[in-house]
Amino acid sequence: MAKNQAFENKAPVLGINSLGRIGKLTLWHHVGRKYFKEIVINQGRDVGMGMETIARLIETDATYGLLHRFLYGYKAQPCIQITDDKNGKMLIDGVPVTVLREQRNPMNIPWRQYGADIVVDCSGSFKDPTVLADDNKGSIRGHLNGGAKLVIHSAPFKIKNKALSTPDDTVTLIYGINHTVFNPKKHLLVSAASCTTTGLAHMVKPLLDNEETSTILTASMSTIHAVTNTQSVLDKLPKAGEKDIRKTRSILNNIILTSTGAAKALVEVIPEVKNIGFMGDSIRVPTNTLSLIVLNMTFQAKRNSKGEAANIDTKTLNDIYAKTAQNNPLVRFSMHQNVSTDLIGEDAAIIIEGQFNHTRTAFIPVDLSQIPNVPADILANIGEKTLQLPVVHAKLFGWYDNEYGSYTNRMGDLTVYLHKNLL
Repeated sequence: MAKNQAFENKAPVLGINSLGRIGKLTLWHHVGRKYFKEIVINQGRDVGMGMETIARLIETDATYGLLHRFLYGYKAQPCIQITDDKNGKMLIDGVPVTVLREQRNPMNIPWRQYGADIVVDCSGSFKDPTVLADDNKGSIRGHLNGGAKLVIHSAPFKIKNKALSTPDDTVTLIYGINHTVFNPKKHLLVSAASCTTTGLAHMVKPLLDNEETSTILTASMSTIHAVTNTQSVLDKLPKAGEKDIRKTRSILNNIILTSTGAAKALVEVIPEVKNIGFMGDSIRVPTNTLSLIVLNMTFQAKRNSKGEAANIDTKTLNDIYAKTAQNNPLVRFSMHQNVSTDLIGEDAAIIIEGQFNHTRTAFIPVDLSQIPNVPADILANIGEKTLQLPVVHAKLFGWYDNEYGSYTNRMGDLTVYLHKNLL
């Protein structure tokens, strides 16, 4: 269906709600990309000493350095100019940016006034897509009341009332995995999943797409994950009702075990994963970005014409990833001996650490008499009641920049794609 002509001729404007970690890096991405001709940021409150403080916070970053050097190298000059302090206007590398500082509830943010048809909500405050738009505490749907045609949530949706199902106008999309299922006639709310789900999806999909490795029996993953702002710098008392008190312990000197919904969310973007027993957990470590997925998978090895188990070995898996990387820039394959800081800012959904991947092949005895619902007459006519099932256990490693390189860049790709396909 052709777009509205007025929409086609309109300069694209992006709305961003909140200047937290992902909000600021989303701004960096789109300032550098230059697809959106204007950006409107809703911070919803005054910050520090006003626009001068906001400009300084946008310009500097303890992980990625100064914005102008990030964009253009160490010889670059500062690229932020405040043009109207009172009305929150500035130019960032030539892109007009307006900072709104009055409204916190999404339904009261005047996106329509600024022509922002697409809004990326990076606040982390409005996770439930079933909450009504006019809720006094705020709702992700409120952005639609404010004039947005589509809202992207920079995290997985979480429905508080477990009796409710995901609304029909809500979908989870990861660029490069399932972003083309977007239906502009239907979808109003989009989750860009999480950083870990993004990396995991790009790690698993090449294996499912390959006939030889598509027979995955079980899988589990652990993410060795950099700290986030949900954790505490020093030990503190947890809030009332807080179940995971480990996140209230100091991030400076602890390895902290916690949960992740990445394996569960993977089903939203790769439905065939539902048939695999998949578990996931997260291990937080005191680094500021760059995380590592450790993926354990068990494959049922197929037999060749001689009845021998086909050998899914390390070379087979590395060849699959190397071939994928040749055709898909979102997946990178490395045989270097990387450490985490080598890959900060790397523009890829996942970087496969080929040198550390490894496999083991074994035969598992299966007693047919212990398998439910096998008819007794069939068992009686089988001479050998124990089968040797060939399986391959693989341990695979994938790096991802959980802030900018992997997650924010992929959400930026998704944002541009969705805007181009708005009606």
